[in-house]
Amino acid sequence: MDDFLLRRRAAFDPPRFQGWGRRRRYFEGWYFKVVVPEHRLAYAFIPGISYDAAGEGHSFLQVLDGVAATASYHEYTTVDFRSAAYRFDVQVGPHCFATDRLRVDLPELQVDLNFEGVTPWPSRFLAPGIMGWYSFVPRMQCYHGLVSFHHRIQGNIQVGRKVYDASSGVGYTEKDWGSGFPEAWIWGQSNHLSGTREPASLMLSVAVIPWLTSSFRGFLCTLLLDGELYTFTTWSGARVEVDFAPNAESVTLVFSNRRHRLTITGQPAPGGHLASPIGGAMTGKIQESLQAELAVRLEKDQTVVYEGTASWAGLEVSENAPELLGA
Repeated sequence: MDDFLLRRRAAFDPPRFQGWGRRRRYFEGWYFKVVVPEHRLAYAFIPGISYDAAGEGHSFLQVLDGVAATASYHEYTTVDFRSAAYRFDVQVGPHCFATDRLRVDLPELQVDLNFEGVTPWPSRFLAPGIMGWYSFVPRMQCYHGLVSFHHRIQGNIQVGRKVYDASSGVGYTEKDWGSGFPEAWIWGQSNHLSGTREPASLMLSVAVIPWLTSSFRGFLCTLLLDGELYTFTTWSGARVEVDFAPNAESVTLVFSNRRHRLTITGQPAPGGHLASPIGGAMTGKIQESLQAELAVRLEKDQTVVYEGTASWAGLEVSENAPELLGA
């Protein structure tokens, strides 16, 4: 099947590889977050592929150690990147990634995990992914997909010579693809919300989105709480307010729709520096923490239905994030 038909079919299944035939100014990457609080382990594994404006490309695996606050970048050739055509199943060198599994084989880190209870985005025809109908808008700078809000983990993580049973851990998976990240953004995610009875997940993203000759402030936010999914997005007509404390020491985001109001306040914690895409090339830098804490408050019809703390949170606040105030 030719690249055009593969891209058309993949458009209705955002988790799978979207980049068939794209060889210039293009990147695609998946983000696997794995947290095992029992053993104080927190990792983000980011496999992907990148092509710059001249068509020079490589595949990669980034590893963020959230507890050590370090990150590493492992580069491979484009030939080392292999993807299944009809499902999300990707290999980068010796490493394997899919909706329900993760295998990493590095000299000092070996990971062999299976995922159970994968919780995908509830796909609909005009909203196959979390971007809704924006998924079909051509030439956007960056597209976003949500692979699993929450899943349980089975398997082992070996760090050096020590092997940890990861069966008490939980995970989260998302992805991005396009030509690059926005100039200004805030992103956060946690599966560890205090006082919840069922699997929980919080994800937020606010960014300045370039469009034609202008730009707008776009956002996505989901809260899976006690079996109910609350969604606040640009395409659904929700609203967002952004506020920074003096010296940008903390940021507060308020998402709202007709009946709900979700307030999130967080402060960046020590983290590692990840490479980010600019014009398809992985030449940007962003610091991400996996030990941030977010204060979360959800109101429904002006009544508080949840108030607590999201721990083991991933949090990125780009250097230009204050530009969101005027967007």
